[in-house]
Amino acid sequence: MDLVKKRYSVRNYKDTPVEKEKILQILETVRFAPSATNAQPWHFIVVTDEKLKDEIAEAYPREWFKKAPVVIVACGDHSKSWKRRDGKDHCDVDIAIAVDHLTLAATELGLGTCWVCAFDSEKCSKVLNLPKHLEPIVLIPLGYPAEAEQKEKRRKALEEIVSWDGYKGE
Repeated sequence: MDLVKKRYSVRNYKDTPVEKEKILQILETVRFAPSATNAQPWHFIVVTDEKLKDEIAEAYPREWFKKAPVVIVACGDHSKSWKRRDGKDHCDVDIAIAVDHLTLAATELGLGTCWVCAFDSEKCSKVLNLPKHLEPIVLIPLGYPAEAEQKEKRRKALEEIVSWDGYKGE
């Protein structure tokens, strides 16, 4: 619970490089994330090259994003993901689980991350030369947080988000 409470969306990074060993440790954690039918429909692209990071930043043009020393692009492989009987594709769900593992592993190692979903996926695909079956789903800037403190998280009370034995909402 302490680790979950410690994780937050970092939007200000030090220019300190992230050690490759830490990146590999984070990716190893991602490798063990669960997925529907164990399909593991993902591919993660680690971007450390400044020129390539600048090109990716064109898909999400924010100054704070450009300052992260690493960007990990979480891609979903819809050709491998499990589809429910009604056609629901679980690729995005599987990616979300894996990215959650990534963010918690990074936090454990003293690193910060931020989920970035509001980006131009087509532009990102072109920059990374992705095949048609891979979709960039989340951009994850990674680095050492510039600030030591975080704001208190606002969360709904359990009573607002949980029902027992059937839906008891509005």
